[in-house]
Amino acid sequence: MSWLDRLRAGLGKTRAQLTGTADLGGDVQAAFTRMDTIEDLEYALIAADVGRAATEEIIEDIRRIGGGNLQDALMQALTLQLEPDARRAEFRKLGFSPDVGRSRVDPRGHVVMVIGVNGVGKTTTIAKLGQYYMERGKSVMFAAGDTFRAAAGAQLGVWGERLGVPVVQGPDGGDPAAVAFDAASARKARGTDLLLVDTAGRLHNKHNLMEELKKVQRVVDKADPGEPAEVWLVLDAVTGQNGLQQAKKFHEATPLTGVVVTKLDGTAKGGILVPIVRELGVPIKFIGVGEQAGDLQPFDSRDFVRALFDVQLPQ
Repeated sequence: MSWLDRLRAGLGKTRAQLTGTADLGGDVQAAFTRMDTIEDLEYALIAADVGRAATEEIIEDIRRIGGGNLQDALMQALTLQLEPDARRAEFRKLGFSPDVGRSRVDPRGHVVMVIGVNGVGKTTTIAKLGQYYMERGKSVMFAAGDTFRAAAGAQLGVWGERLGVPVVQGPDGGDPAAVAFDAASARKARGTDLLLVDTAGRLHNKHNLMEELKKVQRVVDKADPGEPAEVWLVLDAVTGQNGLQQAKKFHEATPLTGVVVTKLDGTAKGGILVPIVRELGVPIKFIGVGEQAGDLQPFDSRDFVRALFDVQLPQ
């Protein structure tokens, strides 16, 4: 099964929530035929965790687009909402269709700091990202900076052995900033293309998590000036609006440059991608719809919207 087929299948729960196709055998066209009013659509969008503010903008866009075909208007409006670049979004409103495909995600700089609360799949996501970039010819290192979670370092170490990726580790309960400093120094000395830094999602002492993350960011910059050039948040789609509130707190502490959304296949709340982009103003870099490495792929707004409505995607 291709990635696009897996994406379409993975978004099944969100599609059913958004279109009410649970009792229609998945027939999206029949769902839109049955959808009597804009108010019905408004309720469905909010139920899919699109959020009230974004829903109001979508409804406004649908009325502006017009044309009589509710599904086409909704697909255009959602694609517009998922465009984080305000200039590109304005082009879309004027009727242009800029190329927003993200067939490849190339990080700025050489260090990506990966953050997020425990339980979102952060360490596994780092491993998948490592494999993704190695398959594209980049040399990769991992930093096991989540020293506060039991076995987190060991877990990343196992992934490192499996993938052939060097892993810089410290003692359990040790200073995560020290691990990050050593890893950033090693990356610079070796000339490795990309360092992915795992971080704590929860602390077991009196230290403030956000202050700890700021410290990690500072020491990486000290070891390798200008880095980390990227800070990516891993967010579990199942958490919905709670996840969005988490994202806002992380964004305030360590300004994000991207979001990786996991577990889209396990939720009816896939609409959460819209407020992530609109409220944070941060692009979604990757999305995940399964446990295998190939189930994490670059986010493409057009493919996402077409898959959401079960519109045939080009292979």
